Amino acid sequence: MNATYTDNQLIELYKKLLLPRMIEERMLIGLRQGKISKWFSSWGQEGISVGCALGMNSEEYILTMHRNLGVFTSREIPLQRLFAQFQGKAEGFTKGRDRSFHFGTNDYKIVGMISHLGSQMGVADGIALANKLQKNNEATMVFTGDGGASEGDFHESINVAAVWQLPVIIIVENNQWGLSTPSNEQFRMKSFADKGIGYGIDAVTIDGNNFLEVYETVKYWAEEIRKNPRPVLIECMTFRMRGHEEASGTAYYPEGLIESWESKDPILQFENKLKEKGILTDESIQNYRNELSRFILKELEAADNLPKIIPNKETELADLYAPFSNEEIIPKSVSEREIRFIDAISEGLHEAMNRYPELILMGQDIAKYGGAFKVTDGFLDQYGAERVRNTPLCEAAILGAGLGLSIRGQKSMIEMQFSDFVTEGFNQIVNNLAKAHYRWAQNADVVVRMPTGGGVAAGPYHSQSTEAWFTKVPGLRVIYPSTPEDAKGLLLQSFADPNPVMFFEHKKLYRSLKSSVPEGYYTIPFGKARFHQKGEDLTIITYGSGIHLAIEILKKHPEIKADVIDLRTLIPWDKEAVLDSVRKTGKAIILHEDTLISGFGGEISAVISEEVFEELDAPVFRVGSMDTPVPFHADLEKQFMPDKDFEEKLLKLWIY
Repeated sequence: MNATYTDNQLIELYKKLLLPRMIEERMLIGLRQGKISKWFSSWGQEGISVGCALGMNSEEYILTMHRNLGVFTSREIPLQRLFAQFQGKAEGFTKGRDRSFHFGTNDYKIVGMISHLGSQMGVADGIALANKLQKNNEATMVFTGDGGASEGDFHESINVAAVWQLPVIIIVENNQWGLSTPSNEQFRMKSFADKGIGYGIDAVTIDGNNFLEVYETVKYWAEEIRKNPRPVLIECMTFRMRGHEEASGTAYYPEGLIESWESKDPILQFENKLKEKGILTDESIQNYRNELSRFILKELEAADNLPKIIPNKETELADLYAPFSNEEIIPKSVSEREIRFIDAISEGLHEAMNRYPELILMGQDIAKYGGAFKVTDGFLDQYGAERVRNTPLCEAAILGAGLGLSIRGQKSMIEMQFSDFVTEGFNQIVNNLAKAHYRWAQNADVVVRMPTGGGVAAGPYHSQSTEAWFTKVPGLRVIYPSTPEDAKGLLLQSFADPNPVMFFEHKKLYRSLKSSVPEGYYTIPFGKARFHQKGEDLTIITYGSGIHLAIEILKKHPEIKADVIDLRTLIPWDKEAVLDSVRKTGKAIILHEDTLISGFGGEISAVISEEVFEELDAPVFRVGSMDTPVPFHADLEKQFMPDKDFEEKLLKLWIY
């Protein structure tokens, strides 16, 4: 012990260390009784969780993993509510929608994990970035394991933290096993602290079973990085005494391994130290255990008596998104001028930056260079490097940081250089951003801008139409404007919305398309389609570049009188406008540049067939691009595109 403690302080520390162990003893009984469905044990690792939590200030965020029960108890979360979470009760933090430690709570400044290990690390970067920007002198802590540290998120997030000098403590709980895989099959280096050299950060290795060493080390580094913001990695050496989760067991451990670690148990070690000092006796230990047992059983009984969840579809759907009025704001200025699609996007970003001082723009090369398409050209000079941030090539970490910024009350825009590159951060979008509000009522106030589409001979990795990847994911908005005026109004609505928005911009339209765009601030509601033309013969349903193809083909065939519906937003989409039009015309053709199979047109076609089948005069036609990757050569790409097929099918439908 390097610090000086009173006897009472040491006894209180001991009780905090003992509490999660005793809770786990009861949870293992509950597991056998079927009261909880799964348990991830922290047995033997309590010294890390409790020591880390107590070493941080209570207002500072901690991002946890499987074996951090001691963080929750040290933050003094009411045990009744914690047990309700474990039992899947409505009074738990996720209302029964997620299990055990997969939850967050802003009341106690904890952000729980998802099953994809490492993804919480980018979120920690975002929280730490917000702390640094807000100059609140707060540290952030994030846990990972020796197995999870093999994930790309680990490397990306530490790299971002290092480059941006973020005040974040990375705790690596090195318990030497990833489920059944030992460390020598996970990595070659001897110590995770050695990795600090490669990232250019401070890193130390400590005995994770020495409770006070953990506590004092964390307290020291937290104070350091509050004064001088920078990341630090603390490797805590320990051992997982039970299975990865209880069902997996420990049969794969070599004989004698568990026994060799039993004497290093953090609670036993701390008890022995306090016994040596005469602070604890066997009798007082039993008294403390009895006291905690009564407390646990009382809280557990209260949780057991809570009613079981009664499923309600309306409740589930209502909690998918953070509340949002989705109102239309009419532009104040009646003067309009013709500007390009790309200029409308840039204007929308300027309006948002001025309206929301908490908005941060992030992306590769978006600062001095102005982005791959120059959308943010000049933004660095106007808004400064804190708000217009070049990022390393770390899509996953940056998307996770967007959620972290949201947790601290800030908005963010993340530009993908090309929508194709979003695959590098797919998990963060579909599992973290999209599910945050549904899981624990946390908004993800993030707009992901997605330059998309072909027609510019850019080949298979810069030309894909990727919108359908995201229309399947509950919790996301998917926006796809086709005109400059819609691009600006829908972009501003995206920033007004506290939910994650995938905002698609067809890059071929950037400089080739001009139209009248209102000046100043205005918004266009989501889920409201736009009719570009009206007619009685048939209905064309499309979006993005499809609008311009449809209008071009109709000019070639003035005899066809069609409703041309621009969806503008895919999630939500304007089902009523589409169905009303099809009821009127009796014929429908759906067009998109995306490949045909599993394109969003299939969803629209299914809804039309289900809801207005008896009013159809012909089958519902769908037109998309070829079901191949997008080829590079201009002639091959032209063949790939839906132009020719659309004209042929349009004529076929018209004469049907």
